[in-house]
Amino acid sequence: MTKRILVTEQIAETGLNRLRHAGFEVDIQLGVSGREFYMALAGAHGLIVRSATQVDVAALDAGGDLVVIGRAGVGLDNIDVQAATARGVMVVNAPESNVISAAEHTIGLMLAMARNIPQAHAALKLGRWERSKWEGIELAGKTLGIIGLGRIGKLVAQRAIAFDMRVIGYDPFISEERARQLNVKMMPLDQVVALADILTVHLPKNRETTGMINHEVLRTAKPTLRIINVARGGIIDETDLLATLRDGRIAGAALDVFSTEPMTSSPLFELDNVVVTPHLGASTREAQDRAGEVVADMVQLALDGEFVPFAVNIAASETNETLKPFVPLAERLGRVFASFIGEIPTDFEVISSGEIGAYDSRIVTLSALKGLLSVLSTENVSLVNAPLVAKKLGIKVHQAATPTTTHRDYVNLITLRAGERNISATLAGRRREARIVTVDDHITDIPPSEHMLVVTNDDRPGVIGRVGTLLGNANINISNMDVGKTERQGSAIMLIATSSDVPDELVTQLRALPGIVSVATIRG
Repeated sequence: MTKRILVTEQIAETGLNRLRHAGFEVDIQLGVSGREFYMALAGAHGLIVRSATQVDVAALDAGGDLVVIGRAGVGLDNIDVQAATARGVMVVNAPESNVISAAEHTIGLMLAMARNIPQAHAALKLGRWERSKWEGIELAGKTLGIIGLGRIGKLVAQRAIAFDMRVIGYDPFISEERARQLNVKMMPLDQVVALADILTVHLPKNRETTGMINHEVLRTAKPTLRIINVARGGIIDETDLLATLRDGRIAGAALDVFSTEPMTSSPLFELDNVVVTPHLGASTREAQDRAGEVVADMVQLALDGEFVPFAVNIAASETNETLKPFVPLAERLGRVFASFIGEIPTDFEVISSGEIGAYDSRIVTLSALKGLLSVLSTENVSLVNAPLVAKKLGIKVHQAATPTTTHRDYVNLITLRAGERNISATLAGRRREARIVTVDDHITDIPPSEHMLVVTNDDRPGVIGRVGTLLGNANINISNMDVGKTERQGSAIMLIATSSDVPDELVTQLRALPGIVSVATIRG
């Protein structure tokens, strides 16, 4: 079945063509809203939007087949990410698509505000030569305060240093070492505001940042302070900013974003020391094209079941080429382990060891958990909602990683544990074939198969023969088999891959054979 991707806002044609060439049906319905939007969502596997389309709970309910929502841009204010996560729907964006454009627009507003360019331009267009009225300031030697040193804030800092500005910053998530690399001196927020000649905000809008720059914060500012917002409307309290500007407690402001958009009328617009633009931070041809292309790639990866580096609601960082082949192995091993233990565990541990243990292996843990829950849970489980489903089932998930391994033959291992049960697998050979290499601490070496038996038995003569005879008499062909041993004397394990499913009654007969401790059927 061809997967359909609904596109409700304009994105780069190059991105859409990539999706078409990949075999997807691209359904473009620009500007659709309300009931028509919900109808269009029915049966769609992917949704691509910009900032105008509201993807709320009702939309998610209507899009019951949605796998991924792509936001061609950075901000996610119009998408209910929490509701999407609960439904297992991946949300992706293009976080680096507009960073250069936003940084350059910040510098543009800084220059426009410092030199009163818009005001002088407007006066001259009206026939007024007001050279002395619009005297400005130089940027060289001034102190720039940056609130938020993420992707955009970092680029603004680099450009400001080229103007011979001193740069100070506030960001609780940036280390002192990283700040030194950027030539930025980190300070508490109130000190940044107190010392800055120009203050620029580069933060996401959330519960903590809404209204962050308010009367209380601005009371420490110098009367020469000029403030810029190219981030999100509402981070600067517009009512407090208006009062501060009118009272002359700061010198000016440049705003590209507003608490409500579109904003066409505001008391701030009446002030001569305010420069405004209609949310142009990302409005360059390059940024728009880049956003469309990136989000199309992310949507394709999600629908193809690949790892998606820009998924905002997956609790894992971007994977790397060493780790990437082990992601599908972890999911497959999770399914095998689920059928092996046959019940919902209270604790589930995922251990990445060897070379892969030196990397951030959270994606391996998520993939193994998804595989486990796809067998043990009745819910539709994805990488997105697997932790939520596990929590609802009372499963405590543990993750461990180590660059060393104790296996005698293999360096890289993924090990799953629940109580006394455990299983390990790796990728072997030039073809990177999956191999199950330990089961319940018994050394084995066998590829996972669609139909398998795990037979724990006493290590004594005749047991293997009796198992083979019983299977043969039932016309069950053994396609592969490995016998594993452990350090415990007298204990052995058989991993048997069969050409067909083993009926329950035959499993019961196997369990009754002399020397057999346990028999479990698993699916690979």
